[in-house]
Amino acid sequence: MASEDSTTRRASGPHPSGETPKLRALVVDDSAYNRQTITAMLESLPDVEVVGRAMNGKEALRLVFDLAPDVITLDLEMPEMDGFAFLRLLMNKRPTPVLVVSGYAQRENVFRALELGALDFLAKPTRDVSPDLKNIKQELLAKISLVRKLQAVRLRDRARSLAAVVGQAVGAIEIEAAASLEGPAPVGVIAVAASTGGPPAVQQLLCGLPKELPLAVLVAQHMPARFTRAFADRLDKIVDLRVIEAEDGQSLSAGTVYVAPGSANVEVVAPSETGAAPQIRVVPVDRAALSRVITPSADHLFKSLAGHYGRRLCTVILTGMGSDGRLGAIAARNAGGRVLAEDPDTAVMPGMPYSVIEAGVVDQVLPLEQIAAALIEFGRRCTDAE
Repeated sequence: MASEDSTTRRASGPHPSGETPKLRALVVDDSAYNRQTITAMLESLPDVEVVGRAMNGKEALRLVFDLAPDVITLDLEMPEMDGFAFLRLLMNKRPTPVLVVSGYAQRENVFRALELGALDFLAKPTRDVSPDLKNIKQELLAKISLVRKLQAVRLRDRARSLAAVVGQAVGAIEIEAAASLEGPAPVGVIAVAASTGGPPAVQQLLCGLPKELPLAVLVAQHMPARFTRAFADRLDKIVDLRVIEAEDGQSLSAGTVYVAPGSANVEVVAPSETGAAPQIRVVPVDRAALSRVITPSADHLFKSLAGHYGRRLCTVILTGMGSDGRLGAIAARNAGGRVLAEDPDTAVMPGMPYSVIEAGVVDQVLPLEQIAAALIEFGRRCTDAE
């Protein structure tokens, strides 16, 4: 018989005609306090119902088949079966949207979870049980609201595709001395925008690009500030290109990926020396404004690059809700640059790709798996035009 905590109640019966069924949530955490706190947060929404709670992955997996939840909140460090083993089994057996709730100290673990198919993550203030957990309430409720718009099966497909390319990349890694940040000036630039579902998509895209790419790559991935450096470090271990978190004053180099810091915007400025590559400028966003604006902003990045690179700029809009990147893509197209969008039918979240397609400025709409080849071809064209 299930414990009172592991199964709070079964889903209600059919809803009256015309009403949207409640979103059914499962809360998984080894802390009873955290389970109760997250449950209270979720049930503050009138259209969300917590149908079950579990203290580890083994119990959670049983409840998934018993209760068929629409969304799961997941702690990663749990006894008996941790969050990673749970995610592997879940995505193979019954793909379901998962929001990881993890402490800042486990940043590397967050990206492992996303690679296994988790939709997104929220950062606990601390790993320990704490009343501060309530501080994530607004962010949790905002992410839960996205689930109805999610293509859940795509999470499983993305995880399988990523596992294949990451396995090949990791198998080829050799221990090398740290490469210098200084390199040849790029013949052109790729700028990538992504939000919800973006970290695995960005990773898969970069895995398809060669080390000898004659272009620089700049990434605006919506992400909390303390996670972007860990994201860059993880990518650097997996992909052939050099990946770093962007810093003020760096010159753009071919074959290097610059991940915009989470609490700032990135733009480029004219070089101080004739013939040198443009330099990165990191523009901090006022703390009071962080809750009202999107950072890092793809629009900000794209507009800045359009002014410097024109026809040698290719913008890429990947999965995400909202319309960040739309105005920047228009600016890039007006300057002669190319605009690629991930196919909304294959994106985890179609909002951002749809927004640029509807603007009428997209040159190609491609499944994620085909975008790298298009970017390699763009690099060849830039090289031939030199």
